[in-house]
Amino acid sequence: MVINMEVRVAEKAGFCFGVKRAMEMAQDTVLKRKGPIYSMGPLIHNPQAVKYLEEKGIKVINDLDEINEGTLIIRSHGVGPGLLHIAKNKGLAIVDATCPFVRRAQVLARNLMSEGYRVVVVGDRQHPEVQGIVGWTAGEALVVENAEEAVFIDQYSKIGVVAQTTQPLGNFESVVKVISEKNKEVRVCNTICSATSERQQAALDLARQVDVMVVVGGKNSANTRKLFSLCVKSGTPTFPVETAGELNQAWFQGVKVVGLTAGASTPDWIIEEVKRRMSEFEEMNNKEEGMEEAVEVKAVRNGQVLKGTVVHVGQDEVMVDVGAKSEGVIPIRELSCCEINSPQDVVKVGDEIEVYVLKAEDNEGKLILSKEKADAEKAWDSLEEALNSKEPVEGTVREVVKGGLLVDVGVRAFLPASLVERGYLEDLSKYLGHVINARVIELNRGRKKVILSRKAVLEEEYAHLRKEIFENLEEGQIVKGVVRRITQFGAFVDIGGVDGLLHISEMSWHRISHPSEVVKVGDELEIMVLRVDRENEKISLGLKQVLPNPWDTVKEKYLVDSIVKAKVVRLAPFGAFVQLEPGVEGLVHISHLADRHVVSPDEVVNEGEEINVKVLSVDQEEKRIRLSIREVPGEKQNREYHEYENNNNNIKETDDVVTIGDMVGDLFEKKE
Repeated sequence: MVINMEVRVAEKAGFCFGVKRAMEMAQDTVLKRKGPIYSMGPLIHNPQAVKYLEEKGIKVINDLDEINEGTLIIRSHGVGPGLLHIAKNKGLAIVDATCPFVRRAQVLARNLMSEGYRVVVVGDRQHPEVQGIVGWTAGEALVVENAEEAVFIDQYSKIGVVAQTTQPLGNFESVVKVISEKNKEVRVCNTICSATSERQQAALDLARQVDVMVVVGGKNSANTRKLFSLCVKSGTPTFPVETAGELNQAWFQGVKVVGLTAGASTPDWIIEEVKRRMSEFEEMNNKEEGMEEAVEVKAVRNGQVLKGTVVHVGQDEVMVDVGAKSEGVIPIRELSCCEINSPQDVVKVGDEIEVYVLKAEDNEGKLILSKEKADAEKAWDSLEEALNSKEPVEGTVREVVKGGLLVDVGVRAFLPASLVERGYLEDLSKYLGHVINARVIELNRGRKKVILSRKAVLEEEYAHLRKEIFENLEEGQIVKGVVRRITQFGAFVDIGGVDGLLHISEMSWHRISHPSEVVKVGDELEIMVLRVDRENEKISLGLKQVLPNPWDTVKEKYLVDSIVKAKVVRLAPFGAFVQLEPGVEGLVHISHLADRHVVSPDEVVNEGEEINVKVLSVDQEEKRIRLSIREVPGEKQNREYHEYENNNNNIKETDDVVTIGDMVGDLFEKKE
């Protein structure tokens, strides 16, 4: 049955006013100016239009250091004042093709800053238009991409909000709502180009009326990507293309109505080429329909994405059944975006995978497929969505390279070494082949650049875990922990994801000089939670509280009038402190050191000396034990001998000769 396919073009499609104006100014410059002509970055986000301008003599540059003379065209997205200043100082002729709507946003941002407002720009921070607007605030403006980011903006006395001209109105309003809830004075400047919202609404309305939607525009064009995203959300099958050559005949088989829209940077001639190519497909599909009905095997064409089952895994290729007349072959280089050692690292027999048709039939009649390109087709949209939603993506670590890891997330992504873990990590090789979760923090589809952060996911998990622990932790609770770090004043113990401090004074019932006398790194401990400071997120732990307290049994062990051994641990002016056992000390008062008058305790005992003492009294509650040396039988003779030895050691050799002068002093000296 012949199907007449209708192509409907959205009411608003192709060049917007600003882009059309920039193109006309560029072409006019070629006719009127002599000497070299340059554009600061691509004049518009369409590679075909940029190539057309290059053929006319306009060279794209990205840095003013590349040139010293000639004419400089400022692209429609605009630039910051710093670049204009440098260009003037170089003596360059300047043709400012900045879109008037973008220029209005720049002026508003500059004026808000001069009036004391904290400027917030709602838009894509990587987009040149946004970077230019920020430049007009001396780089002070904050950039937020969505309401989720706006939550983290601090409170300010005055906030002024402007928008990237291509922002969806709904996103801008949601950001403004979040900011207004936190700040008293908020000045909102809606700088969204009306043509942008009209174009987006027209595309969405059309997508709801057709069977298939085609969006034409540069892959680096922000407004083209937004058109594509809106059409996808409508539920209609949507395909993005830059040129007619990217159209796939299979998209239009059996289709009655096709919708066509184009980004603001798409020239009319590209739109016309796409329409003409779709008409050719209509004729081809009608011719082939009868043949396809008669053949049961699937017709395969270049550029199709098909589902298939892995039937064989070899050393350097994989065979996949896609329902065609023969199995397709995936060379090892087309299995993954990253370098792999063996196909078995990626697939196994029986796996159902999606593949991209590279060649429906090569010189040998083989069907050549690519898993890497099929994955990439899906990956870019899901990665962009993950970037906006901040949801983590899953990927397999394929390579360790200088500075980080290469991760397969459908396309090749880079995970910097500093963002692999929460702390410093020296050896990254342990992650090879592992599946990890990470957050997309930077994305540039045009440059095929994806930057990931696993650290961001771990930090979020840690914050959630920390909050949960602090909510459930109670003083007096016994918990298990692992010693992670030792300092002079104590040890830090991990109690399930959060570190608490075990102070040296809480490690043992007896005095210790250093924590390493009791614990070492890696020890698993049972400890008590002593204090929980939720406001400052600090936890104090105790080890001695879960150990037997030696003072609990002192009355039974040290009976009054009993004689026990002790060790002198320190001397004081009023007596000597002695240790009966680790954690239990008693005092021998100076009056009980000897049965004579003692001026200083060191006349009788020395630190570290072991002695016998008599227990005079035990106060278990106050943790006091009174002891006596004087009342220990036989200890008197020991003390006397000790004093004799001390006295002899202190006598000088010259002291054993006594002279008359020593006895009568200066009695015989003459007086003045």
